[in-house]
Amino acid sequence: MISIIICSRKKLISSNLAGNIKDTIGCDYELIIVDNSDNKYSIFDAYNKGINESKGEFLCFIHDDILIQTKDWGKKIIRIFETDNKIGLIGIAGSKIKTKMPSSWSDCDEKYKVINVIQHFNNANLQKMECGFRENKTIEEVVAIDGVFMAARKIKELIFNTNLKGFHNYDLSISLDFKIKGFRNIVTNEILIEHFSLGKINKSWYESALKLDALYKKHLPLSTDVFVSKKNIKNRELINGAAFVSQLFKYGYIRQAFKYWIKLVLIKPYSKYHFILLKKALKF
Repeated sequence: MISIIICSRKKLISSNLAGNIKDTIGCDYELIIVDNSDNKYSIFDAYNKGINESKGEFLCFIHDDILIQTKDWGKKIIRIFETDNKIGLIGIAGSKIKTKMPSSWSDCDEKYKVINVIQHFNNANLQKMECGFRENKTIEEVVAIDGVFMAARKIKELIFNTNLKGFHNYDLSISLDFKIKGFRNIVTNEILIEHFSLGKINKSWYESALKLDALYKKHLPLSTDVFVSKKNIKNRELINGAAFVSQLFKYGYIRQAFKYWIKLVLIKPYSKYHFILLKKALKF
């Protein structure tokens, strides 16, 4: 059985989503709605509450603003898990590399992204996004998956990290936890969802990223691709690090900005990014 866990911004999820799950899942399931209409829980606490209440062998964490387009998707999840007992997480979007410098899962070169989703944008357009799958392959191993749709093997010691709060980086954190425990995270193109909103990178995301870095930096960088060169990782560290430092300056985290800037200098003493960051620093 699959336990579907939703942290809901309202007391109940929409009838459209409830009906969509019932019509498409194709296997036994339970629906656990964590009412967060009064903002009582962080996403970490809400999902852990759902895990504690769950009875299924497998868990599925989904946002409340999606519809699932694939028939019998629950059967597909169970089959994938049963084919390899080292698969820990299944998603519909993720990346094959995660830098040591704080960043979102999607902050990587396009060739390291693996995505299969119908995404709605703020301008009312939508796009079928599919990339990263090799010919005749239905799954690809990744380091981190996106939290819009995450299926997990239920393992007692693997819950969401309670040292983190808020509503950001829960997906990156649980992805890293499964990797650290020796499990594989994968993205599949056998399941297609339609996502009706875009995530937000704001001040609270940077606060969360600072805390996440303190917890996981010793495990990074990580990559699933043996062909990722040290030069490629270094270049991405510079790009991600410069972007992160720039935003820390913007949001007033001056001490932290200089701390990460020093790390960038140690990675590459001579870089165009140092001049860009110097301009930012001179404003403070």
